[in-house]
Amino acid sequence: MSNLIIGLTAVIGTIICYFIGLKIYQQWRYTFLAPVIIATLILVLSLLFFQIPYETYMIGGGWINHLLGPAVVALAYPLYEHRDTMKQLTFPILTGTVIGAVIGISSGILLSKWWGVSEEVIYSLIPKNSTTPVAMEVASGMGGVESLAAVFVMIAGIGGSMLSSFVLKFTRIYHYTGTGVGLGSASHAIGTAIAMERDSFEGSVSTIAMVVSAMVVSVIAPLFAGWWV
Repeated sequence: MSNLIIGLTAVIGTIICYFIGLKIYQQWRYTFLAPVIIATLILVLSLLFFQIPYETYMIGGGWINHLLGPAVVALAYPLYEHRDTMKQLTFPILTGTVIGAVIGISSGILLSKWWGVSEEVIYSLIPKNSTTPVAMEVASGMGGVESLAAVFVMIAGIGGSMLSSFVLKFTRIYHYTGTGVGLGSASHAIGTAIAMERDSFEGSVSTIAMVVSAMVVSVIAPLFAGWWV
């Protein structure tokens, strides 16, 4: 089978999985049933069931991956719409994001120490709350495994998004600024996608939190690793 057919099949299959997830989410409206989560689960199960190698799927998945850049740039439009309000909330947003990044790194180190895993795994887990490219680069620089770091990022994104509604409700955080900072700093792109679906302002805050968190993690993660590991 030619790469063109494989690629088109992967792209069409991904789109179908997303629309299935969208229909499910529109029916029940639970955060853990967000389209991106359902689509990811369906894709993973399908690849496992049909024994399709990840590399084969990425022939077409890579085409979709190239759209991530324009998609991130498109997030700037809601930021522009809410620019005046965002300026007024600069300090609480940045403060909350930095604290979130520190907690994310610290929790990764403490959990790793508790589990007694190797240093290689610890270095791969530390940057879990940043975006995938940043986490892979940071983990590699500290002596971790890039592919393992990507897995931890995915777990943090999906897990955080699934649990976000319960955690925010339990902690009584309902303001869009607080929820946006939480989703962006803890669950990066997946959390931002969920925030954007709920409200454009919440999504804007989450976008800033995601970007700032990635910057903070890239700077302080090696320092924390040097102190604690």
